[in-house]
Amino acid sequence: MLKSTLEAFTDQNGQARLAALAGTVELSNLIPPTVSYESRGDLLIIGDQDDIAACYQQLAKSLHSVTLLATERSAAATEKGENLYFSKEVTVKGYLGAFEVTCRVDGTVTETNANLAKIAIGRDCFDLVLDMTSGGVVAPEIPAPGYYHVAGNNTDAGNTKLAKVLDELPAMLGTFDKPKYFRLNPDLCAHSSRGVSGCDRCVDSCPAGALSSIGHAIEINPYLCQGVGTCATACPTEAISYALPDPENTQHFVYRLLANFQTEGGDKPTLLFFGNRDEVAVTNVLPHLPTNVIPVALEELATIGVDTWFSALVYGAHQVLLATNTAYIPATIDRVLTNELEIAQSFLAAMGYEENRIALFDLASAETFKGYESALLPAVDENADRTLTSERLEGTKREKLFAALELLHRNSPAKPEFTDVPENAPYGSVECKTNDCTLCMGCVAVCPTRALHAIGDRPGLLFIAEDCVQCGMCEKACPENVISLKPGLNWNAQTRKEAQVVYEEEAACCTSCGKAFAPASMVKMLAEKLQGHSHFQGDAIRRLSMCEDCRVRDVFSTVENDPESQLRV
Repeated sequence: MLKSTLEAFTDQNGQARLAALAGTVELSNLIPPTVSYESRGDLLIIGDQDDIAACYQQLAKSLHSVTLLATERSAAATEKGENLYFSKEVTVKGYLGAFEVTCRVDGTVTETNANLAKIAIGRDCFDLVLDMTSGGVVAPEIPAPGYYHVAGNNTDAGNTKLAKVLDELPAMLGTFDKPKYFRLNPDLCAHSSRGVSGCDRCVDSCPAGALSSIGHAIEINPYLCQGVGTCATACPTEAISYALPDPENTQHFVYRLLANFQTEGGDKPTLLFFGNRDEVAVTNVLPHLPTNVIPVALEELATIGVDTWFSALVYGAHQVLLATNTAYIPATIDRVLTNELEIAQSFLAAMGYEENRIALFDLASAETFKGYESALLPAVDENADRTLTSERLEGTKREKLFAALELLHRNSPAKPEFTDVPENAPYGSVECKTNDCTLCMGCVAVCPTRALHAIGDRPGLLFIAEDCVQCGMCEKACPENVISLKPGLNWNAQTRKEAQVVYEEEAACCTSCGKAFAPASMVKMLAEKLQGHSHFQGDAIRRLSMCEDCRVRDVFSTVENDPESQLRV
């Protein structure tokens, strides 16, 4: 449908757009690993007794079993069927083929919550759940496959939705495969280290409840994951990446698409990103948009973020539009997109560019849309005598973003030195109250990106601003409470990339061999705190001023003559 609409435009930009889209490898042609659901057709219907009883008649013969759980009794019903249970307290967890339903079942011996599937059908779980309660039993904004919520309110919209679900349920038997949408690299994760908690951006951004913290790490349930993409967009370290397609292919697709459009004679390109579910709506408004607006379909709109948007502007796009269906979009997805957009527009505004060079696009405004006449970057860098957009950005998504920002900053009307960023943005630095810092390196031990690291050859702490994702673990791990986060973006690329000295001090030298072994302030602090301790009397307190090797040698040199001395180490 979209292709046939694109073929109808015969002007230069329309033909260039068609050729560019046809000549660029599609984003959806890469198949990731899959997970499988197994359903034999055991259905549970939850809701008012009258509503669920009516549905039973339509489904009883087409499914393996149908169990009814009434949350409200019917005044007209005179008898209870074998497959009908009553409970006001219901909990549903799981997914297609594995729904665990617990409740207080009226009429049973137990007074506590029980597994309804074991009571009703002798299995550990139900395969399908039709929820006809008004508010829904399941909390996530995007429920798991196999769970259908249709409020039994007898409205036209509700009846239409119910009829569709009743037609679909009999087909939900057998084995179903679904892509594993995401890849998780725990080595890059900034969630936790050495018992210190840090970044929770991915967990907070999942509308399907598929991500959870297991204390020391993030866990993704591939059966609950619906491929929305907000977790990968929110992840600052690329520990979570979208697999359909991966970020590398997404960025390269944008580069090739714009290059092909310009090669085919296209002019003043604007990219319109949209999720696959909005294809019909986008197709309908295309005739009302200029032909230099290039539609780019994604599995989900939230699978790309600021790195891809800014890369597109660097590659020659005059504007990046994000088409959203506000009637559908869940609150969590809306929040993540809004946060990313707020970050992007704050960067644009700081550089003196128009904020809506990256913007949400209301499809209803297509007829009045007018694009920008010029790109943010000139076609040719006069200083280097080369085409600015001829080189593809490489590296991680964070490296590509900073590379794009550097190019835009270099050519910007305003050249800011520092910009405040929206709350929870993964850009900034740390501040240290050096008077109280003991250089214990607790912050270094938990830093997930090595933004904080030791000098090495002498007591000191270094910091690289570009690598800091503001996870907060350094702040929490500091025993002296001298480290604090400072959100913001340093536009000076050199100082942002270089290791800056946060604090350094004179080294304490071993009183035995003379080797530098620790910060002098730390040795002094330990001696002052431990001088009254019973285990640090006499020679023991003296050993605090020795390196680890000399300390051990000194301990064992006296053990033979005074065996009890080892108890006083």
